[in-house]
Amino acid sequence: MFSWLGTDDRRKKEPEVFQTVSDGLKKLYKTKLLPLEESYKFHEFHSPALEDADFDNKPMVLLVGQYSTGKTSFIRYLLEQDFPGMRIGPEPTTDSFIAVMHGDTEGVIPGNALVVDPKKPFRKLNAFGNAFLNRFVCAQLPNPVLESISVIDTPGILSGEKQRISRGYDFAAVLEWFAERVDRIILLFDAHKLDISDEFSEVIKALKNHEDKIRVVLNKADQIETQQLMRVYGALMWSLGKIVNTPEVIRVYIGSFWSHPLLIPDNRKLFEAEEQDLFKDIQSLPRNAALRKLNDLIKRARLAKVHAYIISSLKKEMPSVFGKENKKKELIASLGDIYKRIEREHQISPGDFPNLKKMQDQLQAQDLTKFQPLKPKLLEAVDDMLANDIAGLMVLVRQEETQMPNAVVKGGAFDGTLDGPFGHGYGEGAGEGIDEAEWVVARDKPVYDEIFYTLSPVNGKVTGANAKKEMVKSKLPNTVLGKIWKLADIDKDGMLDDEEFALANHLIKVKLEGHELPSELPAHLVPPSKRKIPE
Repeated sequence: MFSWLGTDDRRKKEPEVFQTVSDGLKKLYKTKLLPLEESYKFHEFHSPALEDADFDNKPMVLLVGQYSTGKTSFIRYLLEQDFPGMRIGPEPTTDSFIAVMHGDTEGVIPGNALVVDPKKPFRKLNAFGNAFLNRFVCAQLPNPVLESISVIDTPGILSGEKQRISRGYDFAAVLEWFAERVDRIILLFDAHKLDISDEFSEVIKALKNHEDKIRVVLNKADQIETQQLMRVYGALMWSLGKIVNTPEVIRVYIGSFWSHPLLIPDNRKLFEAEEQDLFKDIQSLPRNAALRKLNDLIKRARLAKVHAYIISSLKKEMPSVFGKENKKKELIASLGDIYKRIEREHQISPGDFPNLKKMQDQLQAQDLTKFQPLKPKLLEAVDDMLANDIAGLMVLVRQEETQMPNAVVKGGAFDGTLDGPFGHGYGEGAGEGIDEAEWVVARDKPVYDEIFYTLSPVNGKVTGANAKKEMVKSKLPNTVLGKIWKLADIDKDGMLDDEEFALANHLIKVKLEGHELPSELPAHLVPPSKRKIPE
C-alpha cells in the first residue's frame, strides 16, 4: 500500500549519473540549489544566479594590483603578443577591465554588447550599470595561450589623492564578482612601491573567502640588489600578513615579468626558478578547472543554506500586524545573536556566515514580512546534493583528469623554456654533461675508484653492505640514498661495479649541491659499458 514511499526514498539517496562534470554541475545547480536561492532572495544579498556559461567557460586568471605594477606587461609577457586595447605606461594607463580571450579574429567587444552574449560568462555584470560597462571590454585575438585560459586585466588600484576620486561604480564589488568566478587571482606588487593604499586594502578584503585562489607576484625584482630584495620581500610579507587573514603564509613569486634585459642579473637563477613555479601553477588550471567549479558550487551551497536559515529566522520573528518597523530595527540590531542561535541549532561553523555588518546594511532596504518561512524540502534537496551527488561528481572529476593528462596551457612564454638549452636546470645538477661526448662521471672517476678498491670488491663488484658504509658518510637520509642506489644499480643485481659506484657518488654530489635527483636515469649518465648498442 505504501510502497511508493520506499521507492521515493531510494530515488533520493541514489546519486544521479552524469556524462560530464560540467553537465552534472549545471543540472545539480538548476534542480537543487537554485530553487533554494530564489526562495530566500540569495541573489539580492550575495551573488547573481549562475548561468550555463559560468560552468562551460575556460579557466580565468584575474590580475589585480596598484597602477604601474606591470599587470598589462605581465599579460603581454605570457602571450608574447600585443592585444587590442593594450596600453602600457608608468602612470595609471589601464582604466578599464579588459577580458583577454581567444577569438578567430582580432578585435574589441564593448561592455554593453558583451553582457548580452549568452556564450560569455559576463551577463550578470549588467547589474553594475553603465558607469562600469563603459569601462569594460573584451579583447579577442588568436593566441595559443588563450585557447586554454582567459586573462582579466583590471584598472590600476589608486593611491594618495587619486583614490579619493570616485570611479562611478563599486570597484571592490566588481572584483568580488570576478573573484567568485575565476580560477586564479594574481596580486602584483612593484618592488619599489609596497605601500598598500586604502583602496588596495579594501580590494584585498573583498577577496576574502577566496584566499585559496590568491598568488602574489613581486614584480620588477631585477631592479634592486640582493640585499635590498630580501628586505623588500620581508616588508611585503609583513604588509600582507596584516590584511590577508590566513594562518598559512601566502605564496609569493619573485621575478621580472617582461621581455627586457635584467637590470641586475645577480638573481637570475632565482627568477628562473620562481617563474617556472608560477608557470606550473598557471598551466595546471585547465586540468583542475572542473574541481575548482565543484569546490565553488559547494561553497555557494553552504552559504545559501546559512542564508536560508537567517531569512527564515527573521520571518519567524516578525509580527503579522502591528509594530513591524520597530521589530525590524530590533532584529537587524540583534542579528549577531541570531547568527549565534542558528550556529548552535544547526551546528554550522562561524566561518560559513556572511559578513555581519554587510548583512545588516542590506536588510535595511528589505521588507522582512515578505521573507519566506523555513522550507525543509528545499534544504533537504541541497543536503542530498552535498551528501550524495557531489561524491559521484568527484569520481567523474578524477576520470576526466586522467583522460586529459596533457591539458596544460601551451604557447607564448610557456613554450619559451620547455625544451633546449634554456629549459629549467639544463646543464646543471643531473643535467650536467648532457651535451658532452665524454661520460661526465669520468672526470672524477679516478677519485671514486680509489675509494672503490678499499671496499674489498669481489669479482669487480662491491656488496650493498660495503657500499652503504661509504654512502652514509654523505649524511644524506636513507630515503635519498635508497633512490640513488636504485638509479646507480643499473643491472639490478644488488651490487655495484666501479662504473656504477662512480655514478652513485656523482648523484650524491648532485644532491649535496642542492639539485633534485631525476626520477629516471638520464641517457647521458648511463655508464658507457651499460649503454645499449643501436641495432
